[in-house]
Amino acid sequence: QVQLVESGGGLVQPGGSLRLSCVASGFTFSSYALNWYRQAPGKERELVANITRAGDNWMYAVSVHGRFTVSRDNVKNTAYLRMNNLKPEDTAVYYCNIPEIGRGQGTQVTVSS
Repeated sequence: QVQLVESGGGLVQPGGSLRLSCVASGFTFSSYALNWYRQAPGKERELVANITRAGDNWMYAVSVHGRFTVSRDNVKNTAYLRMNNLKPEDTAVYYCNIPEIGRGQGTQVTVSS
């Protein structure tokens, strides 16, 4: 079964950190670049980060640059999004996405005191 499954979200105080995981199964994970998106209520979906197939190049949205780090382990078929210095405006559902495959169900991140 082809799927992407996110985990690692939760409630965190401003300034805190979380690490999201995206576990892939049912396809050759290392053959595809991967995106992390987020969507907050009433807002458009935002591309947060992208990482190449080999994990040797990446890009970030301006809104998260310097705070978020995307990585992947192709042996474990897993991608990660490390989020530091979280802000209330980072509150959203976060999805991993591979355009040729689809996306996961998402994981909720809530930043609040």
